Amino acid sequence: MKKIGIICKSGKPEPPEILREILPYMKEKGFELFIDEDAAEMLNMKGYSRAEIPDLVDAVIVLGGDGTMLSVARLVAHKDIPILGVNIGGLGFITEVNRSGMKEAIDKMLVEKCSVEERLMLQVHIHRHGEKISDYLVLNDVVINKGALARIIELETFIDHQYVTTYRSDGLIVSTPTGSTAYNLSAGGPIIYPTMNSVVITPICPHTLTNRPIVIGDGSMVEIILRSDSEDVFLTLDGQVGYSLRKGDLIEIGKSGHKTRLLVPCEKNYYNILRTKLRWGER
Repeated sequence: MKKIGIICKSGKPEPPEILREILPYMKEKGFELFIDEDAAEMLNMKGYSRAEIPDLVDAVIVLGGDGTMLSVARLVAHKDIPILGVNIGGLGFITEVNRSGMKEAIDKMLVEKCSVEERLMLQVHIHRHGEKISDYLVLNDVVINKGALARIIELETFIDHQYVTTYRSDGLIVSTPTGSTAYNLSAGGPIIYPTMNSVVITPICPHTLTNRPIVIGDGSMVEIILRSDSEDVFLTLDGQVGYSLRKGDLIEIGKSGHKTRLLVPCEKNYYNILRTKLRWGER
């Protein structure tokens, strides 16, 4: 891996500081670097648009938090490019390398000693009046929820074309294992080991308390039909892309042919990450 893209979280002071420290080191190691134009502008260097970086590089380093990682994962998925995430955000479940360990991780990346962890992605299709009107790729989750003033919504749900139930709730989360520690966890859903081949469906504040989260295989197709008259219902993808839904819209969610490929340090311990990030065992 010699051609490396670097994509940074916008509006943060840390990325330029890190780049000033790390760029000479990487050039000395023989890397050819392609820096996103926003970060490059702050350093008075030539930059590249995020859209063109996937076609130029063998791997991407992300300086940011999980939100930046999610957007980059969708950006590079079609090119099968591995990503190394350096956490300068908050929790950082996906961005697993800290700033202090960045040089060591880069050295391992150079000699290809980082393992590559493949993460499930979902393909989402929206149908209206029998026609597909949009489709999206997600790494974390697909969320249907109501606006602040809307009443409980009704979501008729099928798995592999078999009727499951009609959820009467504030919404519904369909999450990958990677996304299980995000909104799914806050809504009472289970934590799923990130490389498992599964999907979890979690209702948000269900009217019927016996409606509990359900874990299904990643080969299943989930179909959700909005049965409510409310116009204040939204589909949110990875917490970053929003889409307004109408009564009768069909949301079809299935396994994508693409995967997110994460470069993972050999010493990584997922359970240690859970203990640290979620503060397990603290009083």
